[in-house]
Amino acid sequence: MTHPMLDDGTFVAHDDGLTSGDPLAWPGYEAALGRARERSGSDESVVGGRATIAGAAVEVALFDFSFLGGSVGEVAGERIARAMERAAASGRPFVLATATGGARMQEGMVSLVQMPKLVAARRALSRAAVPYIAVLGNPTTGGILASIGSLADYTIAEEEATIGFTGPRLVERFTGRSLSETSHTAASALTAGLVDTVQPREVVKERVAEVLNVLRPDKPEDLGRPFGAGPRRGGHDAVWSVGHPTRPSTRELVEGAVDDLVPLHGDRAGTVAAGYTAFGRIAGRRCMVLATDSKYAPRPGDLRKARRCLEIAERLRLPVMSVIDTPGADPSEASEAAGIASEIARLFDAMLSLTVPVVSVVTGEGGSGAALAFATADALLIYEDAFFSVIGPESAAEILWRDAKRADEAASLLKLTAHDLADLGIADGVLAAPPTPQSLRTAVAYHLGLLGPPSEDRIRQRARRWRTYGQGSEASS
Repeated sequence: MTHPMLDDGTFVAHDDGLTSGDPLAWPGYEAALGRARERSGSDESVVGGRATIAGAAVEVALFDFSFLGGSVGEVAGERIARAMERAAASGRPFVLATATGGARMQEGMVSLVQMPKLVAARRALSRAAVPYIAVLGNPTTGGILASIGSLADYTIAEEEATIGFTGPRLVERFTGRSLSETSHTAASALTAGLVDTVQPREVVKERVAEVLNVLRPDKPEDLGRPFGAGPRRGGHDAVWSVGHPTRPSTRELVEGAVDDLVPLHGDRAGTVAAGYTAFGRIAGRRCMVLATDSKYAPRPGDLRKARRCLEIAERLRLPVMSVIDTPGADPSEASEAAGIASEIARLFDAMLSLTVPVVSVVTGEGGSGAALAFATADALLIYEDAFFSVIGPESAAEILWRDAKRADEAASLLKLTAHDLADLGIADGVLAAPPTPQSLRTAVAYHLGLLGPPSEDRIRQRARRWRTYGQGSEASS
């Protein structure tokens, strides 16, 4: 058994000596196993082993659908678990290639309990900070999708794959209705934000290789110190600069500053989400990139996706680079109903819970609480022609004086400029304008170098930093 994503001739199966038993004494099961072995040429539905992909050493677990429909029994589950544990012990990335109809009926609950068993084994990869890539083949349904198949750091769905927790026939039997043509497809999984990409089978190797490449060990480069800022600007000037049509977007800045970008897609909860998130390398360091978009107000799904990416960053010990230019959270009725306030709160909590270093850079507008959730960092930098505010100047003028024409006055009083934030002790550094990919690259690389590796103490330091802002003054006795 092999897979086209593996380099030719490199797969070596692990001889584990495991054989399928008959735990329920199911009539005819042993004979069915014998026929499956003869027909498929495999001894079980899963084989574990080591191989290379584009020259990178990996541990793999491969499904064979021709063996009893790729169903998972005790041996298949054990082989996947051992493959993950070998990957964790060796430091080699783990790649799972699925093609399964789900649990093996003839093993009953022994089959079903493979689900928590595999999730428990997956934790070994997290403890060792070893990357896990899942390739969902045709089909991927049942317990594998509802356990280890949905817990990868990066998930590829093969173009023709049927993907869903319950197989199409059972869904139709349960609901009494035929499924739509778009249900249970790789494309529908992508649309729902459940996978990172959909690729033809012949392209899967290329995509896996890209992920392995971006997550290769660090080789930090010294780019020197970032350039200091120029003279102070007024609030009106900052607001005008941010709105100028030639100002680069966060996406343009990130794509110029960060190498080997591999976008991460979806919030795994039914939403594609528009914010840009990706694996990348900045000055030789692996990193997780989060970037908001000035033309798009973050919705609940964007915040969930950001949290998902922070979880990946924590598992893989990746520093986080957050690039901010947003007017603030989407205030629509739909966002309120979907829990926008709750998602902002959860993103604050996620940022404050990271052991990995976080550098946030405001390149344009920092709009209220949603922007601040992306900025709750160890180092908060802001370009001298950017601004950060509790509310937009026009909205503040309307609320305070019922006169939006007094926006310039509000901008001055709000103390929203880069130098104002530095004076308040909120910003750690002011960067020279205008924002450019090279200046962003230099600034982030410099501060990541200062912050150093992940540390449990970082959580306490970050909490202390944000806990001490705005304490007021106590009356003297």
